[in-house]
This record gives sequence, structure tokens and C-alpha cells, in this order.
Amino acid sequence: MDSKKTLALLREVKDGTLSPEEAVLKLRTSPYEDLGYAKVDLHRELRQGVPEVIYGSGKTPEQIIGIASAMRENGVETILITRLSTEAAEKVEKAIPLDYDEVSKLGIAGRKAEITSSGSIVVASAGTSDLPVAEEAARTAEALGNKVIRLYDVGVAGLHRLLSKLDVLLKARVIVAVAGMEGALASVIGGLADCPVIAVPTSVGYGANFGGVSALLSMLNSCASGVSVVNIDNGFGAGFLASRINHLGDKE
Repeated sequence: MDSKKTLALLREVKDGTLSPEEAVLKLRTSPYEDLGYAKVDLHRELRQGVPEVIYGSGKTPEQIIGIASAMRENGVETILITRLSTEAAEKVEKAIPLDYDEVSKLGIAGRKAEITSSGSIVVASAGTSDLPVAEEAARTAEALGNKVIRLYDVGVAGLHRLLSKLDVLLKARVIVAVAGMEGALASVIGGLADCPVIAVPTSVGYGANFGGVSALLSMLNSCASGVSVVNIDNGFGAGFLASRINHLGDKE
């Protein structure tokens, strides 16, 4: 049950059209819907402010459609589906309206979210090869109601490209730094900006990169203050956290 339905339920109790006992029963029976293969968390938005996000990898298109349909029937207006393959997306969009991006493998079912924060999020990527992860972060943040500015291919191999956009970095409320190889971009940005920096190591790189482990360790060992790190290739996690931080700025 989303916040709108909960508010409507409370108004029914206030107006006397619904007894408190009936309202309690509805609240008790609505936390999740059991589909057999999934228990859809219908109270996620009430607890966290954002509805459940569907992780598409490993799920069949039919399972994704079932989960998304249950969410839509319970009032969720914007549904994120991450790591959604192109083949699965083609089947899903036949059943539910879907805005799908092949680069980030992110699908958004339902209406486009409005910007709900006055601050901006900058997503910076070291190289073009990091775009899938960077776009996952950027599109996730946009779907959660944020203004996102993209700075792509600004890695340390050509530092002048990043420094020419210093004004953009200094205006951001939070920055997501996406990099593979040695992952140095996060430390550089962390030394320039006065806002939180979320570092995202990617699996881009040659053999000694160890599938992103070298970038992960570099970011964890950053000498720049204010840098936090998410898991390898976790663009979604970075975009979600960036949205939380960006919206906290408005609450303050």
C-alpha cells in the first residue's frame, strides 16, 4: 500500500465510513503480495520513500511482468527494473508500458518522475567504456526525481577535460564518480569538490584490473575526504544513494 492509499484509508476512518478495526485489517494484510515466486513488498514506499525496485537479471519476463503488474495495481506509478536484458525488455513492454535503455539495461514502467529536489547530481565517468554503469546511475537518479548532469569521458589520462568543467562540479550537491582501470577519478574529484562523492568502480580494465577489484581498492584507499564507495558496477546503488543525499539537502 502506497502513501496515497494509506492516507485515503485514514480519511475513511476519520469520516466514519470505515471502522478502525477494518482499517487495521487492511493494513495488516497489505504489507506484501505473495505471487508464489516473489513476495512483492507493498510497504517499501511507506518505509523508505521509494517503491521496491525490480532486479531483472535472473528473472523471466513473465516473473517481471507479474511483479510489476502487482505493483501497478497497488498504486505504484514509477517502477524501476534494473539489469533488464534487451530480449526480456521486448517481452515486458508488450504487457506494460516501458521506457527501456539498452546502454544502462534499465527499464522504467509507468510515468516519468518529476524533479522533486532543488539540487543537482553530477555523474562523471572516466571513459566511454564506463558508460553502461554511469548511465545506470544517472537514469536511476532521474527516475527518483533528480536533475542529473552528465560529464562523460573525463578521466585522469586527460585531466584538462575534467578541469574545464570545474564550475559544474562545484555547483553539484552530490557527485557520482564512475571509473575502471585504477579508479583514480574519484580521488581527483574528491580533492576538488566540497560535496559528497560516491565512487563507483567498474570492471573495465586489463588483466591486473581483476574485474574491477583494482579500482575498488583504489577508491577504498582514497586520500581524498568525503569519498564513499559502492560495489563494482553498482550504478543503481550509486544513483539511489545520490538521490537520498540530494533530497536531504531540501529537508535541511
